[in-house]
Amino acid sequence: MSVLQKKPQTKKTFETSEKHKDVRMSNLINAKSVSDIVRTSLGPRGMDKMIQDGKGEVLVSNDGATILSKIKIVHPAGRMMVDLSNSQDVNAGDGTTTVVVICGSLLQAAIDLLDKEIHPMKISESFRKAEIEGQKYLKEMAKPVKLIDNDSLLKAAETSLSSKMVSQFSNIIGPIAVDAVMKITNPEVDTNVDLKNIRIIKKFGKTLEESKLVDGILFYQKIMHNAGGPSKIENAKIGLIQFQLSPPKTNMDMKLVITDYNKMDRMLRDERRYLIRMCKKIKDTGCNVLLIQKSILRDAVTNMALHILAKLKIMVIKDIERDEIEFISKTLNCKPIASIEGFVKEKLGSAGLVQEIGTSDGKLVQITDVPNKGKTVSVLIRGSNELLLDEAERSLHDALCVIRSLVKKKFLLPGGGAPEIEVSYRLREWAETLKGEEKMCVIKYAEALEIIPYTLSENAGLRSINVVTELYNEHKKGNKTMGLNVKKGAISDMWKDSVIQPFLVSSSALSLATELTGGVRYFTINFSLFIIIIIIFNQ
Repeated sequence: MSVLQKKPQTKKTFETSEKHKDVRMSNLINAKSVSDIVRTSLGPRGMDKMIQDGKGEVLVSNDGATILSKIKIVHPAGRMMVDLSNSQDVNAGDGTTTVVVICGSLLQAAIDLLDKEIHPMKISESFRKAEIEGQKYLKEMAKPVKLIDNDSLLKAAETSLSSKMVSQFSNIIGPIAVDAVMKITNPEVDTNVDLKNIRIIKKFGKTLEESKLVDGILFYQKIMHNAGGPSKIENAKIGLIQFQLSPPKTNMDMKLVITDYNKMDRMLRDERRYLIRMCKKIKDTGCNVLLIQKSILRDAVTNMALHILAKLKIMVIKDIERDEIEFISKTLNCKPIASIEGFVKEKLGSAGLVQEIGTSDGKLVQITDVPNKGKTVSVLIRGSNELLLDEAERSLHDALCVIRSLVKKKFLLPGGGAPEIEVSYRLREWAETLKGEEKMCVIKYAEALEIIPYTLSENAGLRSINVVTELYNEHKKGNKTMGLNVKKGAISDMWKDSVIQPFLVSSSALSLATELTGGVRYFTINFSLFIIIIIIFNQ
């Protein structure tokens, strides 16, 4: 009678298991290290990062998505954190640093739980349940806002700008952002905002205080004055063409050799007549402003055509980029014209005034009194240097996204770490109803959310542990709106201090961070198994 004996575990199996854990831990640590890079940039007292790329260009910013997009991260888990920040930027527009910091804290919680031999699947499931429960608590503390409440929108925009390098100009950028979004939005109907309808033009010179909102279009391109054409047109009839005002060329790569002077004169006369016919047809429709799309095949307009158009008192603006066509058409209510045969009066746009305005860094073309007010707007940003201009543009974009978030989800939350502390406290209470490993995971998840007020106080030079403890006690008493006012260096009511933020920003950050935390663990398991398979195959 044979006796089945249990095969003892070999050294090879033990080494394989250890490699599995090492790869998993390596990926978690690499992902968390990306979070540590931007953590010091969180909040109004967060530090700006100066980044120099391979070409020697310097970038100064504290925007999480911008910083991470400029850093070359090779490790796959680290690149997932960059994608996380970009996802938050697309979904909410703000909170790109917050989402990465929360995710880094959740990854550290996952590392602690893995050290206690809790299975990754159990951790992922528990974190997901905690996130769903946390979303309920966020909704309970959110307050509805009406889009006609301009004061609340302005406070939300200024809160977003408070952590930017241009925060001292929040009283300028904030109102511009609110007015820009509300001009292209119907508060009663719209549930989203297309920010492509807001054109941002940067121009060097003066200060940010000179920035302004324009009901119309601004162009970097200049008016063509070569032949003495007009520089100002009132009651403009505007044509947008995508064909060339130049002599035609053969369809094939051919050369035309002329040896007779008479034939040369005839060719030049024919070219002139051809251009005159085109320009007269344009003039006959009543067009007095011509926008010409940039051409890469041949000259979009010749000097001869410019001379003829100037004689006909038609203003010419050339080199319009292809990606500007849709914005121009929507603003001026005109249609792009692909050929001279299709140039008809019905396709022209209109505007009250087209003129050239001077700046210290050159001239701009401004079109105002457009018929379709409420469809598009333009913003002119001024600044004393290129770094400030770039940061002002990013800050304005974030402020625009904050208002867009309120159009999507019309709810506001207090800032200063109040939502994170409230969710953390409520999750601890909920964890008491759970048992075993699930309870441990939920408690760790709750502790991880304390990273936001902890980091805000740390970057402000305050005693982080004391601040978090005091905040926790305030929320335990039922004071849900108590948060850290970094500028005062004390805990106060965020609603009274006008430190507020869109519900969508916090909700999206919590959801995306939790999702990626689970994804990194799945990724590490599969990645480690992939390495084991390669090792076995090579042997």
